[in-house]
Amino acid sequence: MKKTTILFLLILISHFLNAQASYEPTKENLEARQWFQEAKFGMFIHWGLYSILGDGEWVMTNQNIHIKRYELLSDFFNPIEFNAAELVKLAKDAGMKYITITTKHHDGFAMYDSKVSDYNIVKATPYGKDIFRALEQECKKQGIKLFAYYSQLDWHHPDYYPRGYTGKGVGRLESGDWDKYIKYQNAQIKELAENYDIAGFWFDGFWDILKEKGRTPETRKAGEIRWNLEKTYRMIHAVKPHLLIGNNHHLDPFDGEDFQMFEKDLPGKSTTGFGSASISKLPLETCQTINHSWGFNLQDGKHKSTKELIHYVINAAGRNGNFLLNVGPMPNGKIQQEHIDRLKAIGSWLQDNGETIYNTKGGVIEPTDNYVSTQKNNTIYLHVLNSELNQVHIDKFKEKIKKITLYKNKKKLMYKLKKQNLYISIPAEDQNEINTIIEITLK
Repeated sequence: MKKTTILFLLILISHFLNAQASYEPTKENLEARQWFQEAKFGMFIHWGLYSILGDGEWVMTNQNIHIKRYELLSDFFNPIEFNAAELVKLAKDAGMKYITITTKHHDGFAMYDSKVSDYNIVKATPYGKDIFRALEQECKKQGIKLFAYYSQLDWHHPDYYPRGYTGKGVGRLESGDWDKYIKYQNAQIKELAENYDIAGFWFDGFWDILKEKGRTPETRKAGEIRWNLEKTYRMIHAVKPHLLIGNNHHLDPFDGEDFQMFEKDLPGKSTTGFGSASISKLPLETCQTINHSWGFNLQDGKHKSTKELIHYVINAAGRNGNFLLNVGPMPNGKIQQEHIDRLKAIGSWLQDNGETIYNTKGGVIEPTDNYVSTQKNNTIYLHVLNSELNQVHIDKFKEKIKKITLYKNKKKLMYKLKKQNLYISIPAEDQNEINTIIEITLK
């Protein structure tokens, strides 16, 4: 390699490092981060042409469906049962504070009225309506915030080249202009930021170009440069500084991002194989499915129990994060009844116990498999997840206690604190099947 080439690459890398390091969130952005951190619970919606096939959101690449064949789906995508008011109300009844929906997934089809591409729900389907606009209007009416999921990965666009590790069998030509694709992507992102009243962006697909090369510092930097994250993030914050940016790249956050997400993992856990990103100081979010699929899957009937899902709400909050729980609407726009039932049950639990979740932070007591804690000022809410535990032992407890009671009825509990070892007794008649909440008031 020539010396001039090496020098150019060093200058390029230095430019990106210095440019991103200059990002400083505005007052409006910091206020939005604070709201997000206190919201704790949101609805994720994966919905698009793929729903018609009932085999999840990756069906295009999993079944190697050629682009021209896949495009036929738009001719009969007509979700006449979609009701934005009912969907937003369902989220609100479940205790959710925001909705994040796929405006464009990996298949490249836009679920809003894009002026950049006619490959969208308004121009390419018999339905002909902007469901994202309908959700925007209903969210404003019902006091719910709206986020736009946007896939950077695109199996449909001809200029998404060089290819990543997915979408190799869908009939794309082995050519393309990456710079043109980035311009296309940023144009769609900008129109979403400018034309819709949203709270932020949830990006996905960055990882498509990294998997085969591994997640080394070198590939991280190469990915940042290839996607030109600095330009995209600056554009968003220039349009509306308060907009929050998160990116599901499974890496430590890049400058310009405002929250950090963990896919199908609690912060601090590493069970999915997506990497073990460290926990940043940004607001945190974990996302999970009700069954095993993000998009509608006709044969996936393995639904998590209400207890499991409530425990996920609690575990996320106890680790200082939000829980984004997914539903995948059916092709007609309706939500599966099994999912509706679980969402309403979670909402009922939050009606009774939401004080211990909303507007809290992760408590001073380290989370374990048996319990986690949330905290609000001088009050610690200890959520005992093991319903058979009649005594809780917490070591390294350095706080001064004023009293310990049950949350539900303020009944005083017996406890002992010795050499920073705290023991709390839970009478059998006070143990709750889902979780027992103990309120520890500090001096």
